Amino acid sequence: MIGRLVGHVESQEDDNAIVLDVNGVGYELTVPLGTVGRLTPNGAGAVTLVVHTHVREDALTLFGFASDLDRRAFRTLISVSSIGPKSAIGILSALPTHDLALAIARKDVGALTRVPGVGKKTAERLVLELRDKLELGGPLANVTATKPKPKQDAAGQLLTALTGMGYRPAEAERAVAALADRLADAPMAELIREALGILTK
Repeated sequence: MIGRLVGHVESQEDDNAIVLDVNGVGYELTVPLGTVGRLTPNGAGAVTLVVHTHVREDALTLFGFASDLDRRAFRTLISVSSIGPKSAIGILSALPTHDLALAIARKDVGALTRVPGVGKKTAERLVLELRDKLELGGPLANVTATKPKPKQDAAGQLLTALTGMGYRPAEAERAVAALADRLADAPMAELIREALGILTK
C-alpha cells in the first residue's frame, strides 16, 4: 500500500486529478478540489501528499490529500453505507474537513444536501453515523475546535475568490500554488492581484 508520496505536481488533468512526478515516475492521484493550493512546497519545490490506496479486483486507485486529517475524514466517509470513494472526494471538494466537521456537529443537513449527488437521506445518514464517530473520538474528533492554519485558510479564500471570478478550479489552484510562499503574510487583495497576473500571462 502507498501511504505517502513526495514529488512535483506535473499536471492537473481536471479539477480532481493530478499527476505527481516522484523521481521520474508519474503517479495519477484523485484529490479533493483545493488540495493542490493547500500543499506547501519544500526547498526543492516538492510537495507531500498523504495517500489512500483503494484496491478493487479491476483497479488500483490512489487518492491524495494535503494532510493526514483530510485522509482520515475521507476514510470515515467511505465507511458510511452508500458513500464510495468518488462520492467522498466530491463531499470533501465541496466541504473541506473543517467545514464538514462543523456541518456534522451542527446537524446541518442543508449544508450536506448542497453537495452535488448528496440527497436528504444520505445527508441524514452522514449526520447520524459521523456524529457518533465524533462523539467517540473518531477520525474527525476535535476538528470543530481546531481552526484552520492561516496559510491554509488564505489558500482557500484565494481559491474561492478566483473561481468566483470565473476561472476554472484547475487554473485557480495553479495560481494559488505559485503563491504558496506568500499566503501566510500577504494581504488578500495583493494576493488576488498577483494571482490575476499569473493567470493572464
